[in-house]
Amino acid sequence: MINPNLETVTLDKEEIERYSRHIILPEVGLEGQKKLKAASVVCIGTGGLGSPLLLYLAAAGIGHIGIVDFDVVDSSNLQRQIIHSTSWVGKLKIESAKNRILEINPTCQVDLYKNRLSSENAIEILKPYDVVVDGTDNFPTRYLINDACVLLNKPNVYGSIFRFEGQATVFNYKGGPNYRDLFPEPPPPGMVPSCAEGGVLGVLPGIIGTIQATETIKIILGSNNTLSGRLLLYNAWDMTFRELRLRRNPNLPAIDKLIDYEEFCSIPHGSIVKPKDNTMIPEITVQDLKKLMDLESGSFVLIDVRNINEYEIAYISGSVLIPLTSIEDGTKIPQIKNLIKNKRLIVHCKMGGRSIKALKTLEKFDIIGTNLKGGINAWSQEVDTSIPQY
Repeated sequence: MINPNLETVTLDKEEIERYSRHIILPEVGLEGQKKLKAASVVCIGTGGLGSPLLLYLAAAGIGHIGIVDFDVVDSSNLQRQIIHSTSWVGKLKIESAKNRILEINPTCQVDLYKNRLSSENAIEILKPYDVVVDGTDNFPTRYLINDACVLLNKPNVYGSIFRFEGQATVFNYKGGPNYRDLFPEPPPPGMVPSCAEGGVLGVLPGIIGTIQATETIKIILGSNNTLSGRLLLYNAWDMTFRELRLRRNPNLPAIDKLIDYEEFCSIPHGSIVKPKDNTMIPEITVQDLKKLMDLESGSFVLIDVRNINEYEIAYISGSVLIPLTSIEDGTKIPQIKNLIKNKRLIVHCKMGGRSIKALKTLEKFDIIGTNLKGGINAWSQEVDTSIPQY
């Protein structure tokens, strides 16, 4: 429970009017609103989850908010990252978020950290805050946030989203479970696609992010009925909620320091990806592929393993669409063998993750190929800018 010193916290006439709908709630009251004003919350990420939760935390009267992000606003963010607007495209997300927060709550103190959270800076950044909110989208940072919160004894309000599904819970609160109790080990690299590759319904992070904001407010108010020990699962397509119980795992090693989380999650460094069977998957840059197209167009086959919806948005001329699912189930293996007779195989997807998975699967059928580094995204950025980014 957070126990701020409320003796020096006051609410003026304008604040009492502004937060009157809170104050008349018996569970909040004047003291509760003072707790919100005295509280400090840090949010890592100002994307799909960070956008709604920051808006609602500011509107609720949180007095001190920290924001950690190093990214800039992209037009593809605007479908779901509602704290940003078109006028902020190309500018820092943290600056965009601060601008919007102060429009909602001019008295809020907003601290900005234009950093990638790391093992070197996490303790220093998170230590001054009462509650940590995880709005990130990758496993290394989630483990880092979790371990830092355990070392600092701070609650970690967690959420994640993918396609139509989301989940939320509270970690490391009042002796409750932490992220490692849910995921003792990270999944293999590439096993879980990112939202950039798999897509996400725009309103989904609004729902999960708002749940995170709700839990944050409840923690500050001292509620004994948070999501600690409970994992809330939401499916927007089916419009269903489910709940799973979470418990501490006494057999897990104690968390006593921060580690190299990229290494822990087996995120590859450099341009060569090393699968579990210790073979090496070579990569080709988009510039070298362009040279091949110009000089030796008949010497290779370029297979696109994205889905049909993505192919309709953008494609590399001359590529053959064979979705990853039809490679993994084996149905397109004969077609691929026929296509690559006496030719080099090059495989691509959006950014490179799914094409690596495809090549690992093809190796089982004695088909060896090369991965296009950066996928069609890199092709659009560096070779043919007329191809849309998505």
